[in-house]
Amino acid sequence: MKRPGPLLTLLAGLVLGLFLLTLNATTGTKTASSSYEEKSPSPTPARSAASTAPTPAPSPSRVPAADADYAGRTDDDAAAIAVTVRDGKAIAYYCDGRTEESWLKGDVEDDGTLRLTGKHGAKLDGTLQDGKRVEGTVTVGGGGHAFSADRATKPSGLWRATATVRSAKIDGGWIVLKDGTQVGILTRDGKPSPAPAIDPETGAVTVDGQQLTARPATP
Repeated sequence: MKRPGPLLTLLAGLVLGLFLLTLNATTGTKTASSSYEEKSPSPTPARSAASTAPTPAPSPSRVPAADADYAGRTDDDAAAIAVTVRDGKAIAYYCDGRTEESWLKGDVEDDGTLRLTGKHGAKLDGTLQDGKRVEGTVTVGGGGHAFSADRATKPSGLWRATATVRSAKIDGGWIVLKDGTQVGILTRDGKPSPAPAIDPETGAVTVDGQQLTARPATP
């Protein structure tokens, strides 16, 4: 029996190759020689430092000192002192009831600290104690005096009257203590003398035959 010739073998190989190519094109199957490329996963976007940083907690707001009046005496009982606080500002009056007095003013810090100043180097350094009293030191005329002034309710507190009476400039200051005691000085053209008593309910006072009205002093 004769073996197939080389031409017949070659034709059989070409037919088989064409059949495999047609099969691959129809089914979409890749041959073993086809290359395979795997896509790399997309990197996860990094979170910005701003988005991860913790938000700082807001600092607690400080409460300003409440409006109030205070009245008391120096520890050595040499003079009376009154302090009035309004809208974060303060005015104080030091008075011995005879010849020495001083008006002082300044701001009240959020922590209740007072640093008030007046004429001729007068100063007051004090602290509000929970809104119940003021404690500190007042310096007038070169001498320092520790003091304590309790919270006052009307008519206690600080009063003042200014006017012109018979061509004289009148300036009066009064401290009314909680027991009703009044300590004050009235100056006529700058000359001090003990002040006449005021009506603590109305502030009425008579000076050299003329009636004036003292009013609560404010900063």
